[in-house]
Amino acid sequence: MTTQQIPVVVLAGFLGAGKTTLLNHLLRSARGTRIGVMVNDFGDIGIDAMTVAGQVGSTVSLGNGCLCCAVDASELDEYLEVLTRPETRLDVIVIEASGLAEPQELVRMVLASENERIVYGGLVEVVDAAEFAAIRARHPETDRHLAAADLVVVNKADRVPADRLAAVREEVSALARRAAVVECAHGRIDPELLFDRVVPEDEIAGQMSIEDVLYGDDGDGAHAHPHAAYETVSLTASSPLHPRRLMAFLDSRPEGLYRIKGFVDFGAADPANRYTVHAVGRFLRFFPEPWPAGEERLTQLVLIGSGVDAAALRKELAACEQNGPHDVPDETAMWGVLRYVPGSEDEPETTAETF
Repeated sequence: MTTQQIPVVVLAGFLGAGKTTLLNHLLRSARGTRIGVMVNDFGDIGIDAMTVAGQVGSTVSLGNGCLCCAVDASELDEYLEVLTRPETRLDVIVIEASGLAEPQELVRMVLASENERIVYGGLVEVVDAAEFAAIRARHPETDRHLAAADLVVVNKADRVPADRLAAVREEVSALARRAAVVECAHGRIDPELLFDRVVPEDEIAGQMSIEDVLYGDDGDGAHAHPHAAYETVSLTASSPLHPRRLMAFLDSRPEGLYRIKGFVDFGAADPANRYTVHAVGRFLRFFPEPWPAGEERLTQLVLIGSGVDAAALRKELAACEQNGPHDVPDETAMWGVLRYVPGSEDEPETTAETF
């Protein structure tokens, strides 16, 4: 990859679910990460970091390196072009779906974009734990939205009893199929669940920031609530991975595994290149690039999800390693991988069901 691609995350959820709170939390905890937010109307979303009234066609700097623009759905690609210009130096773009279009339509628009500087970052659906049944009754399309989601955030988890929260989560998980489901209060999900946070040079990774101190309770006077729980599993393998077995793992990966990122060494199947892997929800892409001169040839993967079995994942990935000369992939073994390389003839159609 000659240029670092910017993930584009689509954020959806009905009025009152907590999208605005979650967005504000992401912006407050941005620190060294430059976030571009695309909304249809400043007044509707009410991002409290804004100090000016907005209108469609305007872009506002939020003062912390982040940008926000008000757009119409028909202008989506145009504004993606603006926000991905090198001078903006954005690390991630979040599109707020309410009022723009159906979430699935926004996902299709992102996937169909010919902008080579972006990569799909997932559809995040926010639901209100306290009002979930009433919202489903009022908005039957909720089921369709959840079925298309890559990650579901069950917000306001602090407002319902434990047994009711468990019932809501079970119902959401059934509707959301293979999506990861996390619970939180006040929209406080860890940004690293959605994207790689940039740590400023003068900050120690993991330390509490001034934003955490000032906004830990999201302004409601309550004690600070922890981020939504998730697990991170890291794997380093010195043996190349067998492309067929890796694709079999990716095709059958467990529920709750939301993101996969890193580099894959396929050994003799393609000795000239390493493959950057980017998976979110059902979306998958591989990006081949020449091995850096002098760099040790390793597979290095990070898997992020909720409720995943770390030991089982390590065992499954270890089974993907090649086992000596008798296990060398044949000439057709890479076909499954190459289907997910952008620009390849067999690349899957760009829909929300790509993966």
